[in-house]
Amino acid sequence: MTLDVVSPAAADLTERLGAAVVTDLDRMLAYRRDQSLLTPDGEPLAVVRARRTEDVVATLQIAHRHGIPVVTRGAGTGLAGGANAMDGCIVLSLERMNEILRIDEAARTATVQPGVINGDLAAAVAERGLWYVPDPGSRDISSIGGNLATNAGGTCCAKYGVTADHVARIKAVLPDGRIIHTGAETRKNVAGLNLTQVLVGSEGTLAVIVEATVRLRAQPSAASTVVASFPETAQAIDAVLAIRQVADPCLLELMDRTTISAVNDMTKMGLDDAAGALLLVQCDGGDAAAEAARCAAACTGAGATEVYDTADPVEGEEFMQARRVALTALERRGSTLLDDLAVPVPHLPRMLAAIEETAARHRVLIGTFGHAADGNLHPTIVFDASDADMTARARAAFDDLVAACLELGGSITGEHGVGVLKTPYMESMVGATERELMAGIKSVFDPTGILNPGRGF
Repeated sequence: MTLDVVSPAAADLTERLGAAVVTDLDRMLAYRRDQSLLTPDGEPLAVVRARRTEDVVATLQIAHRHGIPVVTRGAGTGLAGGANAMDGCIVLSLERMNEILRIDEAARTATVQPGVINGDLAAAVAERGLWYVPDPGSRDISSIGGNLATNAGGTCCAKYGVTADHVARIKAVLPDGRIIHTGAETRKNVAGLNLTQVLVGSEGTLAVIVEATVRLRAQPSAASTVVASFPETAQAIDAVLAIRQVADPCLLELMDRTTISAVNDMTKMGLDDAAGALLLVQCDGGDAAAEAARCAAACTGAGATEVYDTADPVEGEEFMQARRVALTALERRGSTLLDDLAVPVPHLPRMLAAIEETAARHRVLIGTFGHAADGNLHPTIVFDASDADMTARARAAFDDLVAACLELGGSITGEHGVGVLKTPYMESMVGATERELMAGIKSVFDPTGILNPGRGF
């Protein structure tokens, strides 16, 4: 079904971009929202499936001329509603801009279009003995453009940093269609303001990223993996704090009792169902085996009931797969509302206690997993979305989790972005004056306010 009346903007888009423009309502359904629950979406005026930078330029020029909002969309795997359509907007889809343009082995960089899937880039550079580090749990389905938009993290963040730490240059299109280039491929560059870092994490509110040059590393040496089971989450966090004193693991992941049970049910891996928490630790580099041994000893000292240490890469990957499917496993138990909270690592025990208290108070199931090494937790509320009372309790629980995080000096999002879901908490997080400064920066990039209005901050 198409719109009965074709708007002047839709007509202009079709005239310039032809088959790249979709106005059929049924075909636009797939582009209306991301993977978040409890965030609103609207009916777009049109969807533009761009293939080239020129398509993006044309789309923004038309939107700018007609004063129409533009929501830029990658793979649609977001969890905060940041790519949800709004009524009367243009959804600018970059999923077809998916070419790896260049891999420079000497410079250790790769230049890609925004629609390239994270895992595809990682595999392509691995064939040349290189490593693209950022590894969000969605790396097999999320795009580099989306990772840049939210400054995505992953399991290796504590040691190697988030997406922003691996970006050298960005090519982007401003709302009026002008093209800009930010950053440099040199390791050191302090010429002017760091516009690259302003764009990373801006959630499509400042410009549309059409190309990025990212930094690569040499592939790490074989890793050693430690898996430890604990009677209670508090003991697991004691182990995390002890590990940080004796080693620098490349990843340190936590799963609580609810998550372990869900993963076991789905994978039949035989994880310790009686455990209150599970830690997955991986060390890399020349000292990996010795570091892993120190991590294992720290786990034992913190009260682990079972500790397993392996240098077998196949076994290590099998254990890591258990963590990667945590959200999928919880989704099999009902609708999920995934939170993304980061607290100072010493405050992890208090945050985990708050999660347990919140689950009991609102009578909802919460499975918690996340990146213990940097304090980034993903408490996942499982509920029945068809039950209005349960949905309301889930939302109230979500609010309480965010409030508890802020009380501990934490961040309302570590890697998923603000989007629509978390804009109500932004002023409490950053402050009124600071939010005004952010709005001022947006007004310089986007004076007419057409890019993803009302989102990101």
